[in-house]
Amino acid sequence: MATDVPHPPAAPASASAAVPHATDRPGDVSPFALGLLLRRAHWHAAAVMGEALRPFGVELRHFAVLIELVARGATVQRDLAAATGSDKAGIMRVVDDLERKGLAVRKAVPGDRRARAVEITPEGRELFDAVHVAAEPFAERLVAELEPGEPEKLAELLTRLTRDGIE
Repeated sequence: MATDVPHPPAAPASASAAVPHATDRPGDVSPFALGLLLRRAHWHAAAVMGEALRPFGVELRHFAVLIELVARGATVQRDLAAATGSDKAGIMRVVDDLERKGLAVRKAVPGDRRARAVEITPEGRELFDAVHVAAEPFAERLVAELEPGEPEKLAELLTRLTRDGIE
């Protein structure tokens, strides 16, 4: 014997039409489009700048730390991790690599027995300067499709877009 199970009333056709579905909007821009475009731009920039770094025996993750050390001076590892978008283990590996290459050293932080500040060495500064000279044509290639003034505008926009993540 079958029993009748009550069903909720069907939604009026106009109510379901009011709820947009991504599949109902062919060609519409996805809310993920900007993020994916930024990701592709990052991959492209990382590949181009990685090419510039390869002859010097360092990777972009190493050079990102050197950039911070030149800009800030001696910096504790946790601040380097935050500034470069790394985690604690990742920044430790990068600093280990830089120390092995003689490009940076860890030093004790006065008043904090557990903290270590990372400092660029004279060899690290020499490499930093040499990379900047060698990277110039790569940087130009990276923005070759942009009009005059657009590279600066792009940098300004990306800085504003990422400001909250940096500070």
